[in-house]
Amino acid sequence: MGTTTENQKLETRNHKPVDSMLSALQFLTILPLPRDLDLGTRALGQSVWFFPVVGLLIGVAVAALDFGLSQILPPLPAGALAVIALLLVSGGLHVDGLADTADGFFSSRPKARILEIMRDSRSGPMAVAAVVCVLSLKWSALAAVPAQPPLQRAGVVVLMALAGRCALVFQINLLPYARTEGLCTVFAQAKSPLQAVWALAWLAVASWWLLEWAGVAVIAGALLAGALFALHCYRKIGGFTGDTLGAACELTELVPALVLAGWLHAKVAA
Repeated sequence: MGTTTENQKLETRNHKPVDSMLSALQFLTILPLPRDLDLGTRALGQSVWFFPVVGLLIGVAVAALDFGLSQILPPLPAGALAVIALLLVSGGLHVDGLADTADGFFSSRPKARILEIMRDSRSGPMAVAAVVCVLSLKWSALAAVPAQPPLQRAGVVVLMALAGRCALVFQINLLPYARTEGLCTVFAQAKSPLQAVWALAWLAVASWWLLEWAGVAVIAGALLAGALFALHCYRKIGGFTGDTLGAACELTELVPALVLAGWLHAKVAA
């Protein structure tokens, strides 16, 4: 007991913001950080503050890739490759969460059984359907946004990645943790309403700066989608899990492209 307490004190004393940033990168991406990098649970818990930063970095990187691809490819394959890049940068972590959540939520079972199903590594038909539907919608919506002007297309790619990672922060702070053990307990223990305010500020500033009034529609759509999904999670399992965090990221990541595609279509129709 004494050793555990001393280790916790040492971890608290040595903890630095850069540790939390590295922990966020380690958790949310497949960047080749040193394999023996052990930043501790405190850094992981506090890494939630840096989720919007990581989302912005991912968005900028994928937007740059999409810009280059759009110069040499038609909209459909360029959009498909951008969506694949968004999937790969997390190692499929969030898509896996979406699949497990779909299997559990569409099982029509009570809470305890849903949580058991979500832990099963095998994917059922609802998991496959959910992943195909979400990725197809991302692809088609992004392809509907023209490559010119370039800031418009790049802006929506940035907001897709940013909104998805902000959705993690919102769900962690809106809901209790639905399990009694697991990796996400560190997020539940370290959460603060200020994290949600911080994420909202990042999303609001980026949305306005990149897309102006269309950005306002994007942020409204992302917040509405996130709130509705959080409510659904609460009704189904009484809170969030690691899988529902992944599902929230994937579903919210879809919204900016879908909203902007609708915005542009409405302008043309008018």
